[in-house]
Amino acid sequence: MLGFLKEPVVVTAKINVNLVALTMMGLISRLWGLCYPRAVVFDEVYYGQFVSLYMKRIFFVDDSGPPFGHMLLALGGYLGGFDGNFLWNRIGAEYSMNVPVWSLRLLPALAGALCVPLAYQILVELHLSHCAALGAALLILLENSLITQSRFMLLESILIFFILLAVLSYLKFYNLQKHSAFSGSWWFWLLLTGVACSCAVGVKYMGLFTYMLLLATAGLHFWHMIGDQNLSNVSLLCHFLARGLALIIIPMGLYLSFFYVHLALLYRSGPHDQIMTSAFQASLEGGLARITQGQPLEVAYGSQITLRNVLGKPMQCWLHSHTNTYPIRYENGRGSSHQQQVTCYPFKDVNNWWIVKDPGMQQLVVSNPPWPVRHGHIVQLVHGITTRYLNTHDVAAPLSPHSQEVSCYIDYNISMPAQNLWRVEIVNRESDTDVWKTILSEVRFVHVNTSAVLKASGLSGASLPEWGYRQLEVVGEKLSKGYHQSMVWNVEEHRYGKSQEQKEREVELHSPTQMDISKNLSFMAKFTELQWKILTLKNEDTEHKYSSSALDWITMDTNIAYWLHPTSGAQIHLLGNVATWASANAAALVYLCLSLWYLLRRRREIYDIPEDAWQLWMSAGGICGGGWAVNYLPFFLMEKTLFLYHYLPAVTFQILLIPVVLQHLSDHLCRSVLLKSMFSALIVAWFSSVFFVYCTFSPVTYGQPALSLTELKALRWKDTWNILMRKQ
Repeated sequence: MLGFLKEPVVVTAKINVNLVALTMMGLISRLWGLCYPRAVVFDEVYYGQFVSLYMKRIFFVDDSGPPFGHMLLALGGYLGGFDGNFLWNRIGAEYSMNVPVWSLRLLPALAGALCVPLAYQILVELHLSHCAALGAALLILLENSLITQSRFMLLESILIFFILLAVLSYLKFYNLQKHSAFSGSWWFWLLLTGVACSCAVGVKYMGLFTYMLLLATAGLHFWHMIGDQNLSNVSLLCHFLARGLALIIIPMGLYLSFFYVHLALLYRSGPHDQIMTSAFQASLEGGLARITQGQPLEVAYGSQITLRNVLGKPMQCWLHSHTNTYPIRYENGRGSSHQQQVTCYPFKDVNNWWIVKDPGMQQLVVSNPPWPVRHGHIVQLVHGITTRYLNTHDVAAPLSPHSQEVSCYIDYNISMPAQNLWRVEIVNRESDTDVWKTILSEVRFVHVNTSAVLKASGLSGASLPEWGYRQLEVVGEKLSKGYHQSMVWNVEEHRYGKSQEQKEREVELHSPTQMDISKNLSFMAKFTELQWKILTLKNEDTEHKYSSSALDWITMDTNIAYWLHPTSGAQIHLLGNVATWASANAAALVYLCLSLWYLLRRRREIYDIPEDAWQLWMSAGGICGGGWAVNYLPFFLMEKTLFLYHYLPAVTFQILLIPVVLQHLSDHLCRSVLLKSMFSALIVAWFSSVFFVYCTFSPVTYGQPALSLTELKALRWKDTWNILMRKQ
């Protein structure tokens, strides 16, 4: 029974020495001197702020993309014991001793290092020779721009890692298709494809480009499977469902999980939550939650409320009034009603309080039991401090003459009667009998007499003149098709009024609420709002010293100065390997021309290369050339400030195309031994030039050693490059 113990247990393993050596060289090139410089480098000033907020659990919104990449950077800070206490306000600022620089830069560096063996594996799975795969990996290894970008607390190297991992996983899955369908390894690589795609999108939305490429490739491959008569309908259905699960359902679920973790970590109120809705703000610890906690849920007749405009940009503001009146005549000669001003005020103030009144009753307190206001009910809004009624009439607004003036009515005993009845319309109602709820309900106020809708028109950018204290204009919008957010309001602060006397009511308006009702949002509600803000909230794009156009990238007519030593000439630049980039452009051009030539010839039934070589040429070009195209061409359609680092995912694919073209030229166009020998010698000479350029620009890739003024001038190979010259 124990006879198996008589023989030793032997474990054998195949080790790809090329892969191990490439991984080690990748780690050395990216991890060497990782703590240098111990100062803020370029966009570390941007991402570092978010890492600090993660450490302090403070909520933020970054309109540049999803939170997964930020969480990975924060993970490095967490593992290094970072407490979040550092002021990220200046590029070049020295890091204090509490900042774990090596730990913060570790994950991007590891991702960049692993891109080297991934490049090797991808070309092997594309059925190119190991020599070609080795060449591709060495080109990635010696690419100065990829080294620079991966050695700092930035996201591009992490994005490229997940992109390449997704491509490799899909190729491995596809190569297992014929002989090992539905095996364990088949499922592993298929699922890893979906996971890597989701991670790429979760780091930056640029990952969507490669995700779409792989979905299109998977769709094309499945289309070919449909024509395979050896596969039954059941088998085809299983293949379809497996791909749908792994490439669509799981990535979507994983993408949601990034936000779930993000929101679970960031539970404290901060400076960014002001752009969110009142309901979202109230779900965070501190901030608005301290004010709104325990408010009554249902708005009733007699409720004292503040009304926040839902649009919230360019700034949040609340419906407001004060004792000052509109001037009798405006600067342009138009007249006004001289009624009490109503504005939208971007700060919390006692004059933001209003009382919801029943038009048929005189009392301004909540009855017992409270009588809730529902969708479609008619109300009057009484200004809490001045007790004047919200009013609009057929008088032109001060800044928007095509809209109606909104005021608080003053009876001047002239032929201008009060028109102060408003119909409450709950925009996000589930039924026509919904109760108006604090924070949760988004409502429009429709004027009964004129059908005008209460609107914060000042959010479009115009503010009132000095007589209106530069506050934002509020109007009655006559043409109210649809539900523009500037016409929608929600109750933010709320209490049940108890004091009928005005003086007692003023004291009550300054007092906090006491009742205790929770208004926590569901995760999906918070995710939907946050996702919408990320997609729609855009900072004003300003011209940057190092911004560039997509056309500048191909010829590398631009660079970015990442860091400059405060005293010496040491500096770090984002600059690509000129020899590699020029070769990548040439390879793309050769691939395009040869493909068109082959297609024309094949149309004439002239086959210059064997069918298996043609399939290899098309599949390898589809992945490498297609990866370059989908990651580059969309930038011509984007209206945003662009930088050279946006091109790095595209140029990575273009670099992988170089060995594809070189191997094809060697195998099919160099037919004689002499030509093959000459071609091999040219490749050696060319690769030597790549290594020479890498070594030449290493001082501005790693930031050391410091170069003299003469040496820096010698590095300025193009007039458009901004190499920093310190005056001596």
